Amino acid sequence: MATSFPADYHMHTPLCCHAKGEPVELAAHAVRLGLSEIGFSDHNPMSRDDFDNWRMKAAELDAYVDKVEHARREHPTLIIKLALEVDFIPGYEDWVRELAARHPWDYFIGSVHYISEAWAIDDPRQLSEWKHRDPFEVWTAYFERLTMAAESGLFDIIGHADLCKKFCFYPKQDCTVLVRRFLEAAKRNDVAMELNTAGLRKDCKEIYPSERIVRLAAQLGVPITFGSDAHAPEEVGMNWVEAIDLARKAGYTHWRRFNGRRGTSVRI
Repeated sequence: MATSFPADYHMHTPLCCHAKGEPVELAAHAVRLGLSEIGFSDHNPMSRDDFDNWRMKAAELDAYVDKVEHARREHPTLIIKLALEVDFIPGYEDWVRELAARHPWDYFIGSVHYISEAWAIDDPRQLSEWKHRDPFEVWTAYFERLTMAAESGLFDIIGHADLCKKFCFYPKQDCTVLVRRFLEAAKRNDVAMELNTAGLRKDCKEIYPSERIVRLAAQLGVPITFGSDAHAPEEVGMNWVEAIDLARKAGYTHWRRFNGRRGTSVRI
């Protein structure tokens, strides 16, 4: 990999209970690949520790920051950003603002996993729920929440923007209106959209979001970032060539770098 390649802004740690490899180990792999910049964005804690079982506890937030700081000390030639992947769930906006005030974050990735407080649509343990739902209704609810996230002012980046395709439950209806509404909200609020390569490792076997969505985002002028959604050191920067190729084919020439929650444009 060349040092001019975009940063990997989406990486997890064992604190989320479903990843392996400490930040210092993921950073070491990024150095081996030749990446010059990465960002850790583990799942945010919720105000209730029993909300689900795939995120750090509220009391572990400082430990998370300490682990990222340790990686920075161990890898001084690598730019390492401090961030969170934050669930957008209506009613929890004040909690997100409270988290934002606790540390000097570089960016927040806003993601929709839940379309109700009880159902995370990408959780394999809740896969059976899909079989009782109309895919178009699920996709509609998902993109409505994604649009709300883009409009909320809480986030710098929107994560895996068509996560609803993960298990290949595709609606028969055209979802262009839903997608465009989300992308127009992102553009209006100057929120970036992530190209997330983890989709290639899931049932859908496709980068999040699809080429069609990335092309529409480019037409509308929505900025982009890149993320592997790494849950292990070997996943850092995975499928970077494919992600960059997708971005360029869609018409992108730049990606957005973040520092202290301020973005700048960098050539791909």
